[in-house]
Amino acid sequence: MSTAREFLLSVLPSQSLEKVDRGGYRIPSITLTFAQSLDGKIAGSKGRQLILSGTDSMLMTHWMRAMHDAIVVGIGTALNDDPQLNVRLIPEAVKLHMKSPRPVVLDSHLHLRTDCKLLKNYRDGKGQQPWVFCASDSESARAERNTRKSVLEAAGAVVYEIPSVSDFLSIPSLLRKLYEYDIRSVMVEGGASVIGSFLNEASQPRYPGESPVVDTLIVTVAPTLVGDNGLGYTVGTSGDKLSIPKLVHVRTELMGKDAIFAGKFI
Repeated sequence: MSTAREFLLSVLPSQSLEKVDRGGYRIPSITLTFAQSLDGKIAGSKGRQLILSGTDSMLMTHWMRAMHDAIVVGIGTALNDDPQLNVRLIPEAVKLHMKSPRPVVLDSHLHLRTDCKLLKNYRDGKGQQPWVFCASDSESARAERNTRKSVLEAAGAVVYEIPSVSDFLSIPSLLRKLYEYDIRSVMVEGGASVIGSFLNEASQPRYPGESPVVDTLIVTVAPTLVGDNGLGYTVGTSGDKLSIPKLVHVRTELMGKDAIFAGKFI
């Protein structure tokens, strides 16, 4: 059984990886990761938080955070879980020499609460300033968006506007913007809609020389069942095999009670 750090170093993409999307823009390396039950559930009913990871795999997740410049979650996760997205489980002596990852929230309509832990930690000097990405809506919605934007900025957030497609933020636009602001590696933690969006991007046909949008998938599988009321995630479109991303196995490791699967998108 390997240590969490050794396992991650063996499966994560190189920090010197140079990636270019189909528009010729540079984008960060992407690790998509989440914990699920044996029956493929990542949350409880209506997105309620489930603690699936055990002590060992949770520590692995914090090491993984420390190895990325930014952590991305959706607004559903931000509201339901109120996460801190930090590396608090790593020993203090080691953590002193680490830079905390940048928390990034995908929030099309700016529903993030001003009293959330991400903003509170930043105001208390215990975390990096959160970046919130919202949709650049039509002019008719601009006044309401600007009001919400001002409130979040007053609470400590930085708010960026990017295009959206069918009410989902454009992942290519997000990645280009993150690279523009010196983010070179991104860890995507969920929830279900965000996981689905990145898996959809991973399934898109690529031109010669075009880098895969998502590089690595790391899934923690907990030995428990949640049932039909739990929330899962979607891979591709029903009946459309062409929309399922291609993945090759890299390594599987047992950490405590959990199995950790790592794969590479091709």
